[in-house]
Amino acid sequence: MSKNLLVRKAAVLGAGVMGAQIAAHLTNAGVDTVLFDLPAKDGDPDGIVLKAIANLGKLSPAPLASKAVAAAITPANYADGLELLRGCDLIVEAIAERMDWKQDLYRKIAPFVPAHAVLASNTSGLGINALADVLPEQLRPRFCGVHFFNPPRYMHLAELIPARTTDAAVLEGLESFLTTTLGKGVVYARDTPNFIGNRIGVFSILATMHHTQAFGLGFDTVDALTGPAIGRPKSATFRTADVVGLDTMAHVIKTMADTLPADPWHAHFRSPIWLEGLVAKGALGQKTGTGIYTRRGKDILVLDLEAQDYRASAGEIAPEVGAMLKEKDPAKKFAALRASTDTQAQFLWAVFRDLFHYSAFHLSDIAETARDVDLAIRWGYGWSLGPFETWQAAGWKQVAEWIAEDIVAGKAMSDAPLPDWVFDGRDGVHGAEGSYSPARNAKLPRSALPAYRRQRFPDPLLGERADPGETVFENDGIRLWHDGDGIAVASFKTKLHTVNDHVLDGLQHAIGIAERDFRGMVLWQPKEPFSAGADLAGALGLLQAGNLAGFEAMVANFQATSQRIKYSLVPVVSAVRGLALGGGCEFQMHGARTVAHLESHVGLVEAGVGLLPAGGGLKELAVRASQAAGPGGDVFAQLKRVFETVAMAKVATSAVEAQEFGLLRDGDVVVFNAFELLHVARQQALALAETGYRPPLPARRIQVAGDVGIATFKMLLVNMLEGRFISEYDFEIATRIATVWCGGEVDRGSLVDEDWLLQLERTHFIELAQQEKTQSRIAHMLKTGKPLRN
Repeated sequence: MSKNLLVRKAAVLGAGVMGAQIAAHLTNAGVDTVLFDLPAKDGDPDGIVLKAIANLGKLSPAPLASKAVAAAITPANYADGLELLRGCDLIVEAIAERMDWKQDLYRKIAPFVPAHAVLASNTSGLGINALADVLPEQLRPRFCGVHFFNPPRYMHLAELIPARTTDAAVLEGLESFLTTTLGKGVVYARDTPNFIGNRIGVFSILATMHHTQAFGLGFDTVDALTGPAIGRPKSATFRTADVVGLDTMAHVIKTMADTLPADPWHAHFRSPIWLEGLVAKGALGQKTGTGIYTRRGKDILVLDLEAQDYRASAGEIAPEVGAMLKEKDPAKKFAALRASTDTQAQFLWAVFRDLFHYSAFHLSDIAETARDVDLAIRWGYGWSLGPFETWQAAGWKQVAEWIAEDIVAGKAMSDAPLPDWVFDGRDGVHGAEGSYSPARNAKLPRSALPAYRRQRFPDPLLGERADPGETVFENDGIRLWHDGDGIAVASFKTKLHTVNDHVLDGLQHAIGIAERDFRGMVLWQPKEPFSAGADLAGALGLLQAGNLAGFEAMVANFQATSQRIKYSLVPVVSAVRGLALGGGCEFQMHGARTVAHLESHVGLVEAGVGLLPAGGGLKELAVRASQAAGPGGDVFAQLKRVFETVAMAKVATSAVEAQEFGLLRDGDVVVFNAFELLHVARQQALALAETGYRPPLPARRIQVAGDVGIATFKMLLVNMLEGRFISEYDFEIATRIATVWCGGEVDRGSLVDEDWLLQLERTHFIELAQQEKTQSRIAHMLKTGKPLRN
């Protein structure tokens, strides 16, 4: 069988929360998808699925990259739709977590599964071999488990669980499909209950709950300690439980108790009494409005077990412990936590100790390598470091001795000994040569599957060092480097990759080098965001110092850089990931092409800080409107499509939505795996170069909407003002945006050039920047990170 899994059509069985969202994400990726469920008792037999598809548009975060995608999902039911399976290449079963229900469904669909199709069960913990046992012999090599994490569009992790009978080529084909087409990070798990992510992740939550009680800490204090302070998400531990659902939490804990009777930590696999009490009362967390936390008006309250009531949430980290957590050296940090007599420090050491102990003890049962455990926890739970990375960073040998001492002293949650390999003289489990595998007693390198050759910089583990490429040019703003493939890569060095004079001058210089010595250039950042826009603090400083000439020069230089990108003699391709706001958005608009990660947030947001786009963004949208309208066409109709996007500072929440907003072009490329972004952008630049790339000819005959366009936009804005959708100052900013866009007070249909529009951008931008209300908006954004509506 070919290692390429060719998926033209897929089916998802089960239109519940997970099934419908998996179908949505397959459709996001351009896979023709059929969604199945039971036939409805009344009305349309596909009624259950139709309702699930309609519900996709209401969910937040949105499972659909664009609401229009929902219409592409085909509804079906098990009574009269099974013939549709014959045309499918991949079938994902995602019904409720009941072994008997899944097995019954497999018996029912088996006659309809084509001879080449792959069947996968999206289960979070049921036995894959037990599921495979009911399948006909010829289907077993094409069956495995695939566990998507919720929500499947956003969570990077997908666990792949082979059955004993699964064909290796099938697994490789599915791994490549999950990685490149769906953008996932794949780890292989053994067929053990809860696999890797939830086995370690849920244990960590159970250990935290156990020590919360043992040390007498409040839930809010523990959330303060186990969130960003230790490199974990803001929702920390107990807020996460509320979000997941306390009934789901209790069910997962019970599953561990039922399926892992021989686990040395089994005595701890039970829900605390308080958790059972909340579930019995129907206080299930976020979905019922009350759980460990609740809201009263604007106040967030937390459950106080002693008072048996809710109190104001005010969990704080003790100053002494806060100082320890800020220590940059992990070895010093862990030594301080273990030595401290502070309750919070002792709690943190205990939580880490038991997590390390559990992870090391079970590594050989649940995974091939320590890499699989660390990546599963990072990608599935959002931790910045996995358990083994954390331990290795803190000093492997010393921490191992401390854990062993605590086990002997009866302080650990289990008296099971650490495995012998922990003490074989090693300094950790990850290194340049790979990650430790207990089964092979060696460090194994990453997979050599062709899909991974597309990842120039995969998500790095501790101890891995990526070759940074050869530097060509560097200043305080950017670094220009290459890999010998003829494409130069420019990466920004500023915080949040904001644009200042160093970046502007650096980019113009870099393009000159690219034109002379390379075939193309890519704008790419090693980490998110692509660019949060102009350096507002620097701009505000110039204004407040009364340096208007310096401020005007910066704006002119910004426009000159955008134009340099547009008219470069070699293609400049932007590789966008994360935020591309303001000037960052304008840079990619001027490139020969943009390659954007699906989860890019793109927007011209200047109106939010009392300004208008003046890096050529308005000019470029006017050029596009003129081209789309054609000679003598209706330019206003084209502009109207994007007016609200810019005037209301709207941000697209996916690359597909950015195309609908007109901020990305239809010909721009959307990539699902962020780690493949650089590869695809370089290939696009090379392809453009191969076709004899020339920049566009200067736009000298841009048709504009003129005074009539401005008047019409003003009428729309008056309605918004009277309806109180915008403030008086928003009205002024939006009017200026319309004025620039329409080419100023000229006749409708007039022809202007780019310089004319750039001059209008500069004039209105500089006039707005001098207004007190704009400067208040900028200052407020810098201080709070939120827009001010004045």
